[in-house]
Amino acid sequence: MAAPAGLDRDAHVAPGRATGVVASLLRRPMASYYALLGSAGLLLGLGLIMVLSASSIDSYANSGSAFTQFTKQLTFALLGIPAFWLALRLPMRVWPMLGWPLVVVSMILLLMLPFFGKEVNGAKLWLALGPIQIQPVEVAKLALALWGSAVLVRKRPLLTEWRHLAVPLLAGSAVLFGLVGLEDFGGMMLLLFILIALLWTAGVRFRVFATLGAIAFVGLVPLVATKPERISRLTCFTDPFAHQDTCGYQVVRGFYSLGTGGWLGLGLGQSREKWGGLPEAHNDFIFAIIGEELGVLGCLVVIVLFGVLTYAGIRIASRVDDPFRRLVAAAGTVWLAGQALVNMGGVVGLLPITGVPLPLMSAGGSSLVLTMFVIGMLASFARHEPEAVLALHARGRAWWVRWSGIPLPELPGRPGRARQALRSGRAGRPLGHYRGRTGGRR
Repeated sequence: MAAPAGLDRDAHVAPGRATGVVASLLRRPMASYYALLGSAGLLLGLGLIMVLSASSIDSYANSGSAFTQFTKQLTFALLGIPAFWLALRLPMRVWPMLGWPLVVVSMILLLMLPFFGKEVNGAKLWLALGPIQIQPVEVAKLALALWGSAVLVRKRPLLTEWRHLAVPLLAGSAVLFGLVGLEDFGGMMLLLFILIALLWTAGVRFRVFATLGAIAFVGLVPLVATKPERISRLTCFTDPFAHQDTCGYQVVRGFYSLGTGGWLGLGLGQSREKWGGLPEAHNDFIFAIIGEELGVLGCLVVIVLFGVLTYAGIRIASRVDDPFRRLVAAAGTVWLAGQALVNMGGVVGLLPITGVPLPLMSAGGSSLVLTMFVIGMLASFARHEPEAVLALHARGRAWWVRWSGIPLPELPGRPGRARQALRSGRAGRPLGHYRGRTGGRR
């Protein structure tokens, strides 16, 4: 006997119910905002826990307290909160104006680095300004993202002509690449990722990428050849176990750390390699400690969280209606995702070791504060998605938003249509529901 039609329909819907729930959540106007903050907050919280676990032995041996490095990291995380708040509160008209000043500041700091920089492991990456130590490359990344976006938006109709693309964007980028590459090869690669993201999002033709790739290859050869440690890293990358007593030592110890954890790990705080076997366990190789203590499952959680963060950034870049914000969001997302990929790829042996930290998780001051500033910037852009603007005005400001001083984003152009949508109670829907046939994105 045939089953009732209603039962057939329920049976058909049940397997896709979870997918339907996710799709329903993603259709909400503030989905980008909450996905970004949720993934970043979980990564930061897990990072603080893992820094405490990974650094406790070295901290106790060096200072008599197991919480020394954790206290520093927690301090920088607390300093990152005002940076996040500032980025969330800055008016949209201010962002394009920050590019040129940041480029000048970053170049000055990079020029000071060879003379006043603090040398660690054969490279001068930190600049001591009184009690504060900063990495100029972090400022250079933000500068390239903001300045490059402003230049591309201004020259958008002329991007098919080489001279307009080369001056000032490619010329200025080459200067930044050279200044950073003298000391920090990994930082230079991240700058290259940001530039590629900007050009790709701006719609530059493929032949430009081919030409730039050839130029980049020619320029990278002397930067690698003039630094023996960079050549040794490439040599060790191909067969780290053949050099496990020299340049491959850290990579091999990272493999041991990952291999010991198994599927579920040894347990939080139970790492063996952090007892002096794995150098920089709380910094560049914190992903190896995650694998040892939390296992494959813990590593997958970290990868999924970075995946959600990347998806949220791409979603923001695709939904904002301003070309400058679209370019900056794409560059910032590629910056964070690329840095995570390079770090984790180096730990698991898929990429050479470059010394870049894992965003929001590795110990480090200026990197963490700048990363939280970028997260705040992306969150601000997410609040300015057209659908999000209408939803925020419809619900009004919550008490914590009023207390923190975060202003409501301005209503999109055509205020009459926006106010009409607000009065009719449709602001929480996707904008395509009430745009009708006006040509808006559905």
